[in-house]
Amino acid sequence: MRIYLDNAATTPMREEVIEEMSRCMRELYGNPSSIHAEGRKVRAAIEEARKKVANAIGASIGEVFFTSGGTESNNMAIKCAVRDLGITRIISSPTEHHNVLHPLEIVEMQGVQVQMVEVDKWGRINYEHLEQLLRDNGGRKTMVSLMHANNEIGTVSDMARISQLCEQYGALYHSDTVQTIAHFPIDVSKTKVHFISGGAHKFHGPKGVGFIYINSESMIKPFIDGGSQERNMRGGTENVYGIIGMAKALELGIAEMESHREYIEGLRRYLIDELQKRYVDIQFNGDYAGDYLYTVLNVSFPPSKNSEMLLLHLDIAGISASGGSACSSGADAGSHVLKALGANPERKAIRFSFSYMNTKADIDFLLDKLDTLLEKRQAAPALG
Repeated sequence: MRIYLDNAATTPMREEVIEEMSRCMRELYGNPSSIHAEGRKVRAAIEEARKKVANAIGASIGEVFFTSGGTESNNMAIKCAVRDLGITRIISSPTEHHNVLHPLEIVEMQGVQVQMVEVDKWGRINYEHLEQLLRDNGGRKTMVSLMHANNEIGTVSDMARISQLCEQYGALYHSDTVQTIAHFPIDVSKTKVHFISGGAHKFHGPKGVGFIYINSESMIKPFIDGGSQERNMRGGTENVYGIIGMAKALELGIAEMESHREYIEGLRRYLIDELQKRYVDIQFNGDYAGDYLYTVLNVSFPPSKNSEMLLLHLDIAGISASGGSACSSGADAGSHVLKALGANPERKAIRFSFSYMNTKADIDFLLDKLDTLLEKRQAAPALG
């Protein structure tokens, strides 16, 4: 028996998605760039998938382009904004995913000014500092790149507030929304943003496929050159089955978003309550009780004889989760996110992340295993 609590890393595919992809593999074998009947049939299926993705985020179909996933989409937004839109300054944060931070390092070497907005100990953006940075632009054309929800600690940024600030100071706005697509309502027709990204495997779709939304006011040139696919935006024959699987997963995820959120919130709350009730000195990283991603709970365990190997002990016991710490040792490079928060490097952080496929029995199984590894609270003496 294994319990999977690493859904922020990737999610199991839904059976409906597997069935839809299998059907397409059997029936849609033409090249979508071909003009014959088989090609036209596949082209129509891709465009129907594009329509579903566009509808899910409030975009027009001409603003949605399929990619290999969130990493490509974020690289494309950052590097092409610099190359094609004249961006010479980017404001970001030290807690971004590496698929944003590493492209920022590249463009910085090319002469782009990169500035980091302050975050507090919960990973929350200092919006006053963001406004100060936007105001003091030094005449540089600026883009803000801030993720919607942090993949490690779950802290959520206020997209509407960031959008308003960017609009006020004439900046472009890019948001890594990989962790929130199909988990939070996102409507680009109401919240102005120039680029957002999605990866299908974060919402029970296939790996290796994603999308980028590009606001029609900020069209860029191709990131990958080749043929005329994706309306001349991305060369290469389309990942047909991945695209159709992603659209199916997104369609289902949007339809069931509220019921799934209520259910997952219950599991998360139950784990928080039981951890605090059972064990000594349990803490949580991120804005876990404020603006948080309900699929993520980053738990900070106190130092103990078992804490350093806690993740391995859980894996051996049949529980999959994700680890991180504020220090660097050996092959473990440590968590840049926890370092930015000033987390205590002596404590062990483990990220438990949930999906609608998890059950209360999964959480109880986890707690039973933790009972053998952690110091338990002493029961209060009976009154007599």
